Amino acid sequence: MAGQIKQVGERTFRESFGRYYEEFNVGDIYQHRPGRTITQYDNIQFTLMTMNTHPMHFDEEYAKHSEFGRCIVCSPMTVALMVGMSVTDVSQKAIANLGWNEIKLTHPLFAGDTLYAESEVLDKRESKSRPNAGLVTVKTIGLNQDKVMVCEFSRTMLIMKRSGADVESKANY
Repeated sequence: MAGQIKQVGERTFRESFGRYYEEFNVGDIYQHRPGRTITQYDNIQFTLMTMNTHPMHFDEEYAKHSEFGRCIVCSPMTVALMVGMSVTDVSQKAIANLGWNEIKLTHPLFAGDTLYAESEVLDKRESKSRPNAGLVTVKTIGLNQDKVMVCEFSRTMLIMKRSGADVESKANY
């Protein structure tokens, strides 16, 4: 499970994160914590870093006249935060992300909102080409502080089996 402690030497311990393929069960839900309160600085920095020039993300005067009455958080930032929040629970032991599907932005996120995420295991199967791995598909939803869903997507990852754990030890991880 996530956050296990293992002894790696005499009086030396290392925290281990993530789940091996065998630890995923269809129907399990992982609530990803902590949440993340988004600031307008975060939003502007992400928007400009990604060269998104839509004024709804950084021009308060422009946004004031929109249907939302204020700036909205750049939607790729919402997705990126949700993926990041879920790494420890669902993809820390991933060999690769294989794809994201059906990204839906269901409600705007604003500066000052706190984003939470949770993932449900939808499917898992053994890899046909890699005996030390399996494919896991999860659906991740993002909720604001009022439990309003702001985003959802599914993603499939190639996850290491316990038998592939020697990769971690070789990497001094």
